[in-house]
Amino acid sequence: QVQLVESGGDSVRAGGSLRLSCSASGNVDSIATLGWFRQGSGKQREFVADVTLTGQETLADFTKGRFAITRDFGQDKVYLQINGIRPEDAAVYYCHASAFWQGYAHEFWGQGTLISVSS
Repeated sequence: QVQLVESGGDSVRAGGSLRLSCSASGNVDSIATLGWFRQGSGKQREFVADVTLTGQETLADFTKGRFAITRDFGQDKVYLQINGIRPEDAAVYYCHASAFWQGYAHEFWGQGTLISVSS
């Protein structure tokens, strides 16, 4: 099992910045990809960004120029920096891990951290 705990969500004004953190514990050696999804009110959960074991980053198109993802392999953490926050960025942000062991793929989710945006 892998446990994921997010932090850093807050209420911010449009144009502000936030840094979300996710700490992984448990069977961390099995984690391949670590990243973030988000779900706005009344919307489907959507992919934001992730980092593979080799350090390859993938970011959704809407993140370009405003979001940055960083993975700390030594501390088993992943961070999401959001700059120039917009009202449409308001959502619960979930940490996500894909892991492999005993020949099977596994997915794990954190409980989420909320970003609310005021204009």
